[in-house]
Amino acid sequence: MEQLTYQIRRCLPSDLDKLMILIEKHAEFEKAAYSKEGKQDKLKLALFAENAPLNCVIAEVDEQVIGYATYTFDYSTWDAGWFIYMDCLYLEDDYRSYGIGQVLVEKVKAAGVARGCLNMQWQTPDFNERAIKFYKRIGGIGKDKVRFTLSLQTASQT
Repeated sequence: MEQLTYQIRRCLPSDLDKLMILIEKHAEFEKAAYSKEGKQDKLKLALFAENAPLNCVIAEVDEQVIGYATYTFDYSTWDAGWFIYMDCLYLEDDYRSYGIGQVLVEKVKAAGVARGCLNMQWQTPDFNERAIKFYKRIGGIGKDKVRFTLSLQTASQT
């Protein structure tokens, strides 16, 4: 495999258009229902407002955004401490297997260490065998659980 030059950096407001495309591809890959209606404005606030709750790092090749990782900080009742939650990790197909995903994970991990988090958590669909192998290879430990979602908004509010 040839060497690939890439850059990992914080997401900027000017990256939002491309980020939205990647988010849609990510949802499609995970076979999830997704509507982009109104999401860009909401994400802009979540990422760039004062005390923004969402953080994002992007991967870039030749000034093109080709991947991203988003994360938040949360508190664990059982551990009585903070953890970092990697909400999304996604790379365009052509850029997988170059080590970029691992570097994105390391950036998220470093943010958690800097904030004194006890651990890092994330999830992936059980059918995503390639990701599961990757996560195990970097030291992740899987926990079998069933994730539930309960809508708290009517369809007109989403």
